[in-house]
Amino acid sequence: MSQAPLVFVIAGEASGDQLGANLMASLKGLQNVRFAGIGGTKMQSEGLQTLFPMDELSIMGLFGILRNLPHLLQRVKFTIETIRTMKPDVVVTIDAPEFSFQVMKRLHKLSVRPRLIHYVAPTVWAWRPGRARKIARFLDHLLCLYPFEPPYFEKYALKSTFVGHPVAEEPFEKSKREPNLLCVLPGSRRSEIETLLPIFKGTVHLLKKEFPDLKVVIPTLPSVEPLIRQSIENWPCEVQIVVGDEARKEAFKNASVSLAASGTIALQLAAARLPCVIAYKIGAFSGCVARFLIKTPWVCMVNILLNKSVIPEFLQENCTPEKLAPAVERLLRDKDACVLQEKAMGEAISLLKAPPERAAKVVLEELV
Repeated sequence: MSQAPLVFVIAGEASGDQLGANLMASLKGLQNVRFAGIGGTKMQSEGLQTLFPMDELSIMGLFGILRNLPHLLQRVKFTIETIRTMKPDVVVTIDAPEFSFQVMKRLHKLSVRPRLIHYVAPTVWAWRPGRARKIARFLDHLLCLYPFEPPYFEKYALKSTFVGHPVAEEPFEKSKREPNLLCVLPGSRRSEIETLLPIFKGTVHLLKKEFPDLKVVIPTLPSVEPLIRQSIENWPCEVQIVVGDEARKEAFKNASVSLAASGTIALQLAAARLPCVIAYKIGAFSGCVARFLIKTPWVCMVNILLNKSVIPEFLQENCTPEKLAPAVERLLRDKDACVLQEKAMGEAISLLKAPPERAAKVVLEELV
């Protein structure tokens, strides 16, 4: 009797670990398969024995990559050797392109190799579109989170499938909003927090004059909680810091409005139908480079998905307390403006839905 197919799955960060766990669960529900690879606690709970701790691959930014390059290359070599020994039928890498694409490029050169699938498309629609041609040279299939992504890669003959975004699977529970409770989300990286939190503090100062009963809740991660706690000293109103996914979801249900750093958090706010104002600021030089490279008129994914400006965005020189405060004030005062945002958020989230087993079915089709 032949053995069940072997699927080698690689994730390099927490979001990829969740995608990997969901994929493994779907695969097990469809067919008898075996797993090997690299993952975190969620993938391990689905039966994966990780080659080494996933945290070793969670490298952020150019300097982080350069600093860890020797170790990263060592792990690439070890992973390739393991795959050559185990001879899996398919390799699925999830996000973490700094590691994933190094592995895939080397695997593609083997005379006898597994099928190569990458999960989470590079954002070529936003910047560096030339990446689409490059990855088409060494991948067999690409799994996309957004419905508009496949054509960017298909024009280079890379099979690409929209498989849905996990945020669309989050249950939406309508709840009673607490009046004048502002949810503040200054980002998850130290550099973001250090730049945005002083601006958000100035915004809260201005809002406090208009809303004496204003309160603030700040959902965050354990790794940056001490920094945020230190940074909220002398804020002009009551501030509650909450930590963890469940606490964040509860804050989203209770708050009436949010002021948030640009990023994936915008989709989580959309899933919770929490009206928001989006803000972001980076250094002047980086900002000039970003303006040159970025190909989209918006940064908030709700606006991108709907192809219109629904969520207010204040970026770079427009990211000031004087501009942010009136935008937040409008949402705090104008229920109709909130309803319009909530409706648009629902439309955007609906565009991200796909059959839950679509990703798993693509993987199994590649085994044939």
